[in-house]
Formats: sequence, structure tokens, C-alpha cells
Amino acid sequence: MKKRFALLTMCLLALSLYAENGSRLWLRYTLLNQAEVIAPKSSPTIDIAVDELRKYYSGKKVTLQLQKSQTPSDGYTIDQQADGSVTVASSSEIGLLYGTYGLLRMVFTHAKPHVSTSPTYGLRILNHWDNPDGSIERGYAGKSIFNWFHLDENLLREYARANASIGINGSVLNNVNASPKMLTRQYLEEVKKIADWFRPYGIKVYLSVNFGSPKALGETTTADPLDKKVQRWWQRKAKEIYSLIPDFGGFLVKANSEGQPGPGDYGRTHAEGANMLAKAVKKYGGIIMWRSFVYGANHKGEDRVKQAVSEFKMLDGKFADNVILQSKNGPLDFQPREPYAPIFDNIKQTTQMAELQITQEYLGQSIHLVYLAPMWEEFFQFVNPQMLKGIAGVANIGNDANWCGHHFSQANWYAFGRLAWNPSMKSEEIANEWLMQTFDVTDQKAKDTMLSMMMRSREACVDYMMPLGLHHIFKFDHHYGPEPDGYKAEYPIEWCPVYYHQADANGVGFDRTSTTGTNAVEQYREPYRSMYDNVNTCPDEYLLWFHHLPWNHVMKNGKTLWQNLCTHYDKGVKEAASFVGEWRQLRPYVDDERWQEVDERITQQLFNAMEWRNVCLKYFQTFSKMPLEKE
Repeated sequence: MKKRFALLTMCLLALSLYAENGSRLWLRYTLLNQAEVIAPKSSPTIDIAVDELRKYYSGKKVTLQLQKSQTPSDGYTIDQQADGSVTVASSSEIGLLYGTYGLLRMVFTHAKPHVSTSPTYGLRILNHWDNPDGSIERGYAGKSIFNWFHLDENLLREYARANASIGINGSVLNNVNASPKMLTRQYLEEVKKIADWFRPYGIKVYLSVNFGSPKALGETTTADPLDKKVQRWWQRKAKEIYSLIPDFGGFLVKANSEGQPGPGDYGRTHAEGANMLAKAVKKYGGIIMWRSFVYGANHKGEDRVKQAVSEFKMLDGKFADNVILQSKNGPLDFQPREPYAPIFDNIKQTTQMAELQITQEYLGQSIHLVYLAPMWEEFFQFVNPQMLKGIAGVANIGNDANWCGHHFSQANWYAFGRLAWNPSMKSEEIANEWLMQTFDVTDQKAKDTMLSMMMRSREACVDYMMPLGLHHIFKFDHHYGPEPDGYKAEYPIEWCPVYYHQADANGVGFDRTSTTGTNAVEQYREPYRSMYDNVNTCPDEYLLWFHHLPWNHVMKNGKTLWQNLCTHYDKGVKEAASFVGEWRQLRPYVDDERWQEVDERITQQLFNAMEWRNVCLKYFQTFSKMPLEKE
């Protein structure tokens, strides 16, 4: 009886360890302990690969093979032999680990174990906007996983494992609105612990730094980048960091934007500020990622979407070779839809990387099911991936059991990693991969339904929030919910929703044309400059981004602007309603805990979609004076 009770207890414990709370992400491997693994040697990284394969690979034999190369690469090949055995080969140890996860992914997605692949980018980095007190700016999944001075090694190793499984190789541990104390010795020793835990998984650590740190910490009387004392302070700090963490990646900097200090405070340029930091880390192999997200006092009265190009174009070619200009995918601020950022057209001699936002700040946060890969795929249709040095993603990770707040928000973390490895992948292919590994739905119709919901979700969000190029009409500060009438005299006008939609009795939209508007179109390369400038050729999805048009303007489909606006809002709500119905039909195919949690959020998403439609159309109707159109 005691033995039976003990066995039952062990079974229940095992079940609890694998509860379907989303904590295992897409790594829901079954413990098999059956594979024979032949490795070239033992090392922390190779030992992880061997352990993963021995535990979880469903085949019989795998050989890990290190190939000699002048330039070791993260890439790998997987080949299955005639006898069913598999060889995973790479010229680097981390490549073997990536190949290990690639092989396990192939098993779960029923793909043939044969591939040769290398990452497009050397820098595939998550940016955490986590604060020292555990809060997360734009975080919707609990508190920070970086619990300073109480770090959870097991949790952080699982985080590193998840990132390695999709090829992410860098992590910026703290908020771009950085606290100077992150550079103090007590925090740096904590960063060293994290770096040591991440290293076997191929992940370098980086820190966001406050440009005014030496002054803020009382070490200097200024933060002027041309001041010798300031330069020496940063050089000493770099030496201290690299003595603790020899493979430290470098610094991410937000300077002279939204009140953050920067070189402009001292009449210096971004290049002078960035180059001072670049010199401090260069001999250690470090880089400086300098964000181009700047707007405000220096550009008073200038259209906000033009300010990054205005600020940086004249500095092109003046940055050190270990400075990378990091720019958001759109020219404004991670909206549900934006045209691509024209800074990618205007910077020719300075290395660039793109910044995507994985956390859904403007897309329903962790309440709405919105799969973001179609947005990123859209971006890469305009910006040649080969011109970029790397990809950064603002993380959506917290200490919630499922890591991301919404079970489907995990797909955006996964998709970022896959696109950072290969930006030519299709968003549907990535979604299908993620679904097969995460929900393991065997019924084809049910799987197709889930896939369809994901692929339609971003466009639905655009429709029920801000169709036809409308943008930034969110509630102040938290950016959740509509506030098209938003205006606060104490705020800069470019933070106010009324600035962006410009609704009046004559029409709606922001005039950015070359003839009557701000001439933002001038920053784009051809053919987009002319295309966006002409109302007859501007795509409908960007129409009100570039044009202020009468409510009765006749669009390409023969209906008026007002009619189309009403139709889009209604369509978005109908899609949100269809998600609820389709998800409820999936109940037999999804475990109870995850089904219930998604159902609660998707129901709230529908109510939010109705709120967006009703509030926005009611407000715009006060100007249009036209009746609401129904499909």
C-alpha cells in the first residue's frame, strides 16, 4: 500500500511539473532517455547539447561533429544517414547547440532531418525594459525575471535555454531609460552571475546605460563627452566591466530623447557622444547600440516622424566603426501599422540595426491575441535585410507562469528569434512551427483554425483600432484603449492624439505631402516618395498617415472615406467576435488551463474592439456629420 501511494505521489508530482500552464513554452519535449549521442569533446555548451538529445531525441543515434574553419560560424548542418542515424555539424560549439534545437524542432514539426542554415545576422538581441525595482516599462507579464540580489539561477537558465532554441544570442538586461546605479559594482557583480549562466547558451549580456551616469553617481561634475575626466571615467568603467565579464557585449544608449541626458546637453553631437563610449569598449570587442528614437526640444514644430532623419542624416559616416545605429521599424512608435522608417533609406555609411517591439504596447498588450510576425514580414518587404547588422526586439517576458502574460504572446517571442535568424521566413511558416510545438494539436481542422486566427489577428487589430493609416490615438501614458479626443495642454503636442488624426469639419488625416503638408514623403526613396505623395497612388493602409482628406473623398473601391472607415471598424469587431467563436470550438483540443486563460482574454479583446469602434466612430462623426455605415 505504501509503495502504491508513493508511486501515485510520484506520478502526481510528475504531472504537476508538466502542468499545462505555458511555462514550457515551445519546448514541450517528452522525456525519452533513449538516444545515443556521440560528441567531439566535453564543454559547458556541448554538454547541454548532449543532455538535450539524450533526454528528448526520439531517434537512436546522433553524432555531434565540430568542423574545422578559419571563421567559426553559428550555422549548422543536419543530415540523416541511410541507417537512420543523424549527424549535426558546425564549426562552432554554439552552432552544435543551435543544431541540436533545430533537430528537436524538426522532430516536433515532422520535418525531414536535413538542413544547412546560417544566421543572417550576427546580432540577435532581446532588449529588456526592466528596472532595478523589478518593474518593467511596457511589461505585461508580471515582474522582471532579473530579481537583483535574489537572482533565480534555474529560472534564468530556462530563459537562456528558450532563447538558444531559437537562435537569440544577446540580452540587454535593463531599461533604455536606464538607472545610473546599474553601473555600480554591486550590480555589475550580479550581471557577472547572469553572464556566467548565459554563456554556455551562447548569449552575451549587454547593459543600457544612462549617458549622464558619471555625473549622476557623483564621480564627475559633468557628462560632457569631450571632457577628459568623463572619458577616463568611462574607460575605467569599461575596464572594470570586462575584468568581470570578458565577453560583455557592450552598451545600449537612449540619449537626448524623452528627457534622457545626452551629448546634446553639452552642445555635442550624437556621434561625439557615441564615439566616446565606443572608444572605451573597442579594445575589448564591445559595441555601442545608439538609438535613433529622438524627438522634442531640438525639433520644435517639426513633424515628429521626420525627426530621426533630421537628427542623424548629417552625422552619417561620423560614427566609430563599433557604433550601430538602432532604429525602430516605423518612424513613429511601434503603432499597429506604420510605413517603414525612412532612416533606413538615409543612412548609408553607418552600421544599422532594426528595433522591433515584441511586447504589445500598442496592440492590446497581453490581453489581445495579436500575432506580430506579419507586421515584421511587412517591414522586411521595404527594408533589405542584408543592409542591417542585427535585429533587436523589445522583450515581452516577465515572471508570469507562462512568461508572456498571454499564451499566444509567446508566439511573438518565438517569431522574433526565427526572423532574427532568417528574415526571409514567412510568418505563416513560423506560426505553424510554433503551434505544432506549443499546442501539439493533432486534429488538422483544429490546427488550421488556430493558424487562421493567428494570421488574421494583426489585420483585425489594425481594423478595430486605427484603420486606413490613422495612428497614435491611444489613451495617454498606458496606451491601452482609445482616446481620439486626447489633448493635454501640459503635454508636448506630439504626445496628443489630436495632433495625429487632425480631424475637423474638412476631413481627417495628417498631411505629409510635398505640396501642402510637412513633406515627410521627401525622406523616402523612390518609388515610395512619389507613391505616398500622390493620393491616387498612396496605398489605402497608409492613406491617412500621409493625407488629410475630406470625409466624402471617394476611394479606390468607389466608396467614401467615411464609409470605408466605418466598414473597417466593423470588420475588426466582427473578426474579434469570430475569434471568440472559433476558440470555443477548439475546447476539445486544448488543455483546460490554457483554454480558459485564452478564452478570458479573447473575450475581453472583443469588448475592447467594440469600445474602439464605438468611441472612435462617435468622435469622428461629430466632424463628418454622416450616418454610421453598416456592412
